[in-house]
Amino acid sequence: MSENKQPLSASEPATALWMSTFAFTICFAVWTIFAIIGIRIKQDLALTEAQFGLLVGTPILTGSLVRILLGVWTGRYGGRLVYTLTMLAAALATFLLTYATTYPQMLLAGLGIGLAGGSFAVGVAYVSPFFPPEKQGTALGIFGAGNVGAAVTKFLAPFVLIAWGWQTVAEIWAAALVVTALVFWFTTSDDPAFRSRRERQLPKRSLLQEFAPLKNAQVWRFSLYYFFAFGGFVALSLWLPRYLVGVYGFDIAVAGMVAAAYSIPGSVFRAFGGVLSDRKGARSVMYWMLGISAVATLILSLPAAGEGHGFGITPAVFIVTVFVLGFVMSLGKAAVYKHIPAYYPENVGAVGGIVGMVGGLGGFVLPIAFGLLKDATGLWSSCFLLLFAVVVASLLWMHLSIRQMERRALTLPTAAAA
Repeated sequence: MSENKQPLSASEPATALWMSTFAFTICFAVWTIFAIIGIRIKQDLALTEAQFGLLVGTPILTGSLVRILLGVWTGRYGGRLVYTLTMLAAALATFLLTYATTYPQMLLAGLGIGLAGGSFAVGVAYVSPFFPPEKQGTALGIFGAGNVGAAVTKFLAPFVLIAWGWQTVAEIWAAALVVTALVFWFTTSDDPAFRSRRERQLPKRSLLQEFAPLKNAQVWRFSLYYFFAFGGFVALSLWLPRYLVGVYGFDIAVAGMVAAAYSIPGSVFRAFGGVLSDRKGARSVMYWMLGISAVATLILSLPAAGEGHGFGITPAVFIVTVFVLGFVMSLGKAAVYKHIPAYYPENVGAVGGIVGMVGGLGGFVLPIAFGLLKDATGLWSSCFLLLFAVVVASLLWMHLSIRQMERRALTLPTAAAA
């Protein structure tokens, strides 16, 4: 740590990590609110399936696109301030949703609600400077486990909706976000990186400097990993209920519980992925994640037993395989973000923002692609063939890049000796 930085108190890193994780959990619960209340809104407004899909997807889309901007602002103005303001802005949009009576008004509110999902980029850039490199994987893995907020909404929102209506769900979720923002502001401190820049009165970097790393192919390689690990995970969380009902004839309640059971471990084990990345190396975790994912998606690409074929995978085999896939995806999500502060310590906000943006877009684009493939081929399992293609492309790109780096490392000493 630089001598210009004030030393951290013993409690600051832990407080920053756990408060950020709690805040991200609440943000994620708000970000996915339409997954539950959107069903009642669809009935009230007599929306088509396409209109419903756009309503549910609007916060996911905007929450992904805004991540890069919020990541840069975190580097410039400090994560504590940006995180708090992001939560308050998302809370206001969620509260105003209760006054929306038309479909365009609902979409407009959804744009603001999407800010809650953008908080991920803020949290990554805020949390990482509190920890040394050998502990950043664990810290960011714990923070990312806030994805479990989606399950919070799936489990709690239906009860509130049935008892008091969807407007009450929005009001309670907005109030929870306001309370969380205030608690976060009054219990945390500025991150060491921002504190150091402020104390040394360093000028703010230009946007060109902030975005300079984005010209590196490596950043986009990391983004492809996250497109699969996070985007694919979100997409399957949304797609699984429809898949289980359409292929195996599951009851919607059972299919929903299976999807929720898939979501929770896939979020919680992200913390374990961070620990593994610190102990074994993020690169090793990525190799295992992509390798196992390739096998799992190839198995799931086989026609299902319920699709009218004489062969196919049974519901039991499907559920076990998809849970294995979700588990390794959760490890991969943590491993991707272990790379970012290691390679780009001065640009965690911008690089973390673009990687998070691409991953979030995967959660928006992939379900649409799944539907198009189903319509074009008639096979429900075609969605897993698409994921298999993404995994193989990621694995090949990673392996070829690593081999190139190793050859370059061997060449440099030889050139120096010559």
